[in-house]
Formats: sequence, structure tokens, C-alpha cells
Amino acid sequence: AGYDFGSSASDINPNDIKSMSVLKGAAATALYGSRAANGVIIITTKTGRDNKNLGANGLGVSFSSNVTAGVIDKSTFPTYQTQYGGGYGPYYSDGAYPGLYEGPLPWTGGANVLYVPTTEDASYGAKFDPNLLVYQWDAFVPESQNYQTATPWVAAANGPSTFFNTAVTTSNTLAVNGASESTDFRLSYTNFEQTGIMPNSKLSKNSFSFTGSHKLANNLVVSAAANYVHQATTGRNGTGYNDNVLSSFRQWWQTNVDVQEQKAIYDLTGKNYTWNFAQPEEGNLDPIYWNNFYWERYNNYENDSRDHLFGNIQVKWDINDYLNVIARASLDTYNSLQELHKGFGSVPGAFGIGLGDVTSGYARTNLSFVETNYDLMLNFKKDLSDKLNLSALVGMNIRRSQRGSILASTNGGLIVPGLNSVANSASPPLAPVETQENLGVNGVFGSVSLGWNDMLFLDATLRRDQSSTLPVDNNSYFYPSVSGSFIFSNLLESDWMQFGKLRLNYAEVGSDAPFASLFDTYAQPSPFGNTTLFSVPDIKNNDLLKPEKTKSQEAGLEMTFLNKRLGFDAAVYKTTTVNQIMPVAVSTATGYSTKFVNSGVVENRGVELNVYGTPVKTNDFNWNINVNWAANRNKVISLFEGVDNLQLGTFQGGLTLNATVGEPYGTLQGKDYVYLDGQKVVGTDGYYLRTSTTNNVLGNVNPDWHAGITNSFSYKNWTASFLIDIQYGGSVFSLDQYYGQATGLYPESVGINDLGNQMRNDISEGGGVVLAGVMEDGSPNNIRVSAGDYRLMGYSKNPNSLFVYDASYVKLREAAISYQFPSSMLKNSGIKSLSLGLVASNLWLIYKNLPYADPEAGLGAGNTQGWQSGVMPTTRNFGFNLKVQF
Repeated sequence: AGYDFGSSASDINPNDIKSMSVLKGAAATALYGSRAANGVIIITTKTGRDNKNLGANGLGVSFSSNVTAGVIDKSTFPTYQTQYGGGYGPYYSDGAYPGLYEGPLPWTGGANVLYVPTTEDASYGAKFDPNLLVYQWDAFVPESQNYQTATPWVAAANGPSTFFNTAVTTSNTLAVNGASESTDFRLSYTNFEQTGIMPNSKLSKNSFSFTGSHKLANNLVVSAAANYVHQATTGRNGTGYNDNVLSSFRQWWQTNVDVQEQKAIYDLTGKNYTWNFAQPEEGNLDPIYWNNFYWERYNNYENDSRDHLFGNIQVKWDINDYLNVIARASLDTYNSLQELHKGFGSVPGAFGIGLGDVTSGYARTNLSFVETNYDLMLNFKKDLSDKLNLSALVGMNIRRSQRGSILASTNGGLIVPGLNSVANSASPPLAPVETQENLGVNGVFGSVSLGWNDMLFLDATLRRDQSSTLPVDNNSYFYPSVSGSFIFSNLLESDWMQFGKLRLNYAEVGSDAPFASLFDTYAQPSPFGNTTLFSVPDIKNNDLLKPEKTKSQEAGLEMTFLNKRLGFDAAVYKTTTVNQIMPVAVSTATGYSTKFVNSGVVENRGVELNVYGTPVKTNDFNWNINVNWAANRNKVISLFEGVDNLQLGTFQGGLTLNATVGEPYGTLQGKDYVYLDGQKVVGTDGYYLRTSTTNNVLGNVNPDWHAGITNSFSYKNWTASFLIDIQYGGSVFSLDQYYGQATGLYPESVGINDLGNQMRNDISEGGGVVLAGVMEDGSPNNIRVSAGDYRLMGYSKNPNSLFVYDASYVKLREAAISYQFPSSMLKNSGIKSLSLGLVASNLWLIYKNLPYADPEAGLGAGNTQGWQSGVMPTTRNFGFNLKVQF
């Protein structure tokens, strides 16, 4: 269970961004330190001089407004079978209507009637029949209009897709800027409001930003930037398996349940009347597995808020025309509150510090973060001769960061329903869980660049960082890089080629250790009675750790042709990461389960290609195409001595995510089919045999390649563009299919068998199926098995490999069209610039192999990839924007 709280990088206001650029490869990023080991994104924000339409008084005002509506893409959400209803079929209940319970209810005067097994969260029940009257969940609810009333046994008119709302996002930005010969400034305010597709989900953000600069003298400029963002969010969607509405919709569901009737009873009563009662025939209306989903969203929700301040102040002194000094101090700090609510009367579940199995609770986490950076740089740039020029810099950086958190929660549930306070705890609250991380990195760096005749270039950089997370005697590491380029087109006089450049580079980057991974420290577990306990954690720290290091080589070629109508940029690279800091399993006889060590070598090789062109170019019309293609192959070369496999994650279903020597980083391993001459082997019970081992490689989370194709058009004052996004290869395991196919939710669980009968019919009635494959002696399988219960389709009789899918996709990711009003139309209006546009994202999932979900959906952005459970459907967004400058 958990929530994705996003990144504080999202607090950078898109309306304040002037440009973005990406630095790829170790040679390009080595100067930026260990946090740039995987690349750098440079964001340049707007200043007072960026508005080209300043008035006579040097002032300008701009306003932009965006409105977007989002709906779910139903191709990424389940399609349900509509022939059978709730229950596990004859496996649990038999009779004239397998899957329905038959017996007296309190109001039937001892007469036997049919009623739904509300405890069975599956759809292998009785076949739907509109002439059959059945007492369903609402027949047990006194406030329901169907109380003590049997209703027709039919598929629900309103399935889970009706649970989702239309998401609405509005963003309005007002900016004022001004510039004179010596001073400029820009002040902006943005209000961002968003409601999500889930009920009771909203986000509100108010952003203020200021940038300004002033010439104190002709050669001395002081500048400053400040940003303040307040954000408040309610109802983020759950991720993972527990406390996640989507886990039910995708895995455990009764197709006879009408979602809008669940909403109506919650709106009417405010109570947790669910379709999943514990023992309704005995008057017990407590939920057994799943709450009413509207109760869940309005009573078992999270909310969070964050106040974020970031900015800098800088002084630049031009000593002369080729030498300057820049001094800069920056601050990034925020405070955040995250709250979790569990409404009184919910399904019991783990909650709070002690993870007690409770039916109510409240928890809060206070987070704080402060980072300061102090930079001093001396820059030199001079032509040493007519053909030789030199650029160089030396500098230093001092970075300090402090991160703290305090988690407090109720213990044993709430005393007073609805009172969300730690003090409202049924039992004395456990001691809060407190963390405090203080980090420091000191860096010195330099670079030199030589250029000869605008044709040959040589660049070299060196950085040394000293980190507080490494041992005192081994706490520094270096980042050397050298690169050269040759613009060979300057030697040629050619009409067909306008530019040609060859480049080569080599670099090394380093990285420090995680916080508090050097020395063993005591933790405070739950007390034993009244006795306070302290214990060493399960992870053994290591005071001999060394910094990680990545070595990178790259070669590239850039060329343009046909008067720059066609061009490409191609690169090949190889990176090798050594001395990786990782926790490896050790014998529990040591008192620990894992130990931090320096070990592991991972190699990456890849190709990146960018091809661009202009197929059509006239006075009024242009058509531009840009194609990006990238392929990466990685391989685990070695791990810790005596260790051939490191489990990166273990999941429900027995699946694991692994780094295995000789395999790509991120293999999915689990049970597979047993094969004989390439055919699946069927056991004597008619079901497939599975391997006894769980280390079979079933897939690899890394795609074979990625590609993006952007087409952009301009016609007079009109512009338009669209982006096709492609992923080929990669693997994803679906727990949604692992359970959902077993519970009979999906269309694959119904249909006509080889005998022309309904496959869910009893075998004696011509139902069942014969699985394709061979017997253990190699003869064709001829054993018919039941298709009327959970054993056929899902987890019970099938290996993990059945639920590992190809993660390829083709998407129409973005599309936009806009119109820029000509200045002649705006005369005497007071408006300097005006544009209107339509935008859309996630418009069309053109191709995929994963059923009923988006292959990109998953747990998050860390190592844990390639596993899905209760994932959200993709949201298709359609918007309108207005931009005006005065």
C-alpha cells in the first residue's frame, strides 16, 4: 500500500520556464557532481527582458489561461464478462443455481430463497437470468429501496467505469515584467486547480515567482530569483495492492454489483454499506474484504500540503572583457504534512506505526527539507590568436542538506469516530518514528576548452567532491572528462552537405553512499509491555565503503544536408558502473539479514539516433519531422563475492525482480510451464504442470528500444504538431490478471468450447475445456477440466509466466493546434500579442499487448519496475489555452 506524493520538482511553474535542455552522457554532466551521474536537465526561467512587447514605459503585462478536461481511456480499464454474476460457483455452493446461496432469510418465514454470497468477491457465480429473482446486497440494507426485496439476476447497468469522474484542470497565470537599461524584473502569480478522475480528489496550488537584476556598475550585476509555492492535495489514488479501490475493480469483483447503487446508498446514509458483507443473513453487515468504494474515497483518504520556497541571489563581476567572477547562494526548503485517515467501521487492515490490524485510525507525517548551495566561479574566455580561442573556469560548491520527518499515529483505532487526532487513540499511542538526515558535500571543479579555427575542439573537466556519507579516510572522489570534436565540413566545399561533426569523449563520474550506511546505530522498536527496547536494525552497515564510479565512452556523428532540410545526430556509448553500494543477503546467524557492500559491475551499451527534416517548405507552409530512436542493452557483470543474484523486489504471486550475473539488470523470475519438445505439458489432473523452481527468467523490464516521432506544421499564423511515442519490448507482470482471471471477471472466462457448448457448463453438460498441450508421455492432452471455477484461468493452476506480458506500445502522446493573431488585427486594442490553442495528451493508445491496462502504469519511479497491481487507467486530456500580452 502507499501513495505517490510526486516530486517537488513539479513546483517549478511551467509558465515561468523559458527553455529546457538535456545534457546526456557523463562527459556533459561530470562538472555538475554526483547528482548528475544519470544526466542533467537545465531549466532557464523567464526574466523581465524576455517579453518583446514592452510598452513605452518599459512595462509589460501577460496573461495565460488553460482549461483541460480528462476522461479515462477505456482501453486501459477492464472489460467485464456479462453472462455470470457473483460467487465462486460450484466450488463453494452447488444446487440448481451453482454460485447462489439457497436457504431461508430472516424475513422469509423459513422459506428457502436465493441470495448472493456477498463474502465471495468473484464472478464465477450463477448464469444471469432476468426472470430469476435474487436477494442481493441491497436487500439487507434497511435504508435501501430494495430492502427485503429480490431483484432480477442481471449484469449491472453501471459497472466500475462509471466510478470515475471527468477530471478538470484550470491554470491561470498573470505576469508583470519591466526592463530598463540597468534594471529588469518579472513578477508572476499562477493559480492551479485540479480535480481528479477519482471521487474526492483535488489539488490546489498557488505559485509566486520573482526574478530581477540590476547593474550596480557597468561591470557589476546583481540578480535574484525567488519562488514560493503552496500546495494542498486531497485524495491521491492508492498504489499497490492494499487500500486500493482498483485492486477490487481489476481483481476481486461481482459483475452484478451496480456501482451507482453503491454511490446512492452512501450518499443517502453516509454509512459503509458495501456489496461485500460478512454475514448479512445473520445481520452482520460489516465489510469483510472491500468497503463501499465511496465510503473508501471519503473516509479512508489521504491529504497533504506543502509550502515550498526556493531561489537564489547572484553577483557577477566582469573584471575585464575576458574574465569574470560569479558568486551565488541558493536555497531550497519546504515543509510538508501528510495525513492518512481510516474511517470508523472500515475493513480491518494494517495501519499506523505498529501496523496493527484495525478498523479505524489516523496517522500524520511531518516532513522538512532545507538545502543550501554556495557557488563561486571564475570564468575566462579569450581569443589567443586569429584561430585559437580558450575558455576556462574554476569554481567551488558547498552543499548542505537537512531532511527530517516525524510519523505519529493512533494505536488500536479511534475512540471517537471522525475525530482525526493522534490523541483520539483507543490505546496509548506508540512513540513517534523520527528521522533526521544531515548531508554535506564540498566540491571543487574546473574546465578548459580549446578551439582551433572553428574546426577542432578539445574540452576537459575535473571535479572533486568530498561527501559526509563516506568514511573520513575515503570520502572524496573525482570526475575527470575529456572530449574532442572535429567539424570536418569546414574542410569541404559541398552543396549537398552543410555541416559535419565527429565527436569522441571519455568521462568518469562518482557517487557517494546512502545516508547512515557506515555505522551501526540502535533503533527503538515497540516496547515490550512497559519496557523500552533498543535494537540494532537488520541491515549491517559498513565503515569501509568506497564511492561508486561509472566510466563512460561515447562517439557521435552529426551531419546536415540539402540546405539544412535534412540532418541527423547519432551516438554510440558504453558505460560501466563499478563499486556499486548495495545491500546483499547474509546469514541471519550474524544477527543481520543484509549488509552494505561495495560490489557489482553493470555494463550498458547503447545507440541514440536523432533524424530531422523538412519535407515541405514554402513561403506559407512548413512541415518538419523529428525522429528520436534509442536502444540500450545492459548486463550485470558481477555482484558481491559468492553472490550470483540480488533480489531487487519480491511480490505477491511469488514473482521476483532481480539483478543476476550474466543477465540484464531487472529480470522477472518465477515459475514457468514445463515443456516437452516445445509444447506445454499437462498433468494427470488435466491442468498444466509448473516448474518447481522459481528462478526461471520470465522477462526483462528493460525495453529493446524507444522511439518518438514529432510532426510539426505551420501555415501562416497557424501551427500544429503531434507526437507518436513508441516502446518496443520490455516485460510487465500483472497481478491484476493473475487474480482477475481466476475470479472470472474478464471475457476470456466465458465463451463456447470445442463441443459448441458454454465452457462454464458442467462437464456432464458438455462444458469444460481441453487445454492445448501434451501429456507427460508426449501424447496429445485429452483430459477435460472444468471452466466453471477459479482453477482454470488464474493463479491457482498456472505459472507466473502466463501473466508476464510484452510491454510494447504505440501512443499518440500529444497533439496541439494554435492560432497567433496577426498584429494588424490587434491595432488600437491595447493587446500586443494574442494566441489561442487546443491541446490534447494521451489521445490514443494505438497498440499494446497488455490487456486492460497501460503498459506504462506501475508502482513508481524507483528500482521496482515491471509489476502491476490495481493500476489506474490512463487519463485522456483535452484542453484549451489562451495567451495574451499587453
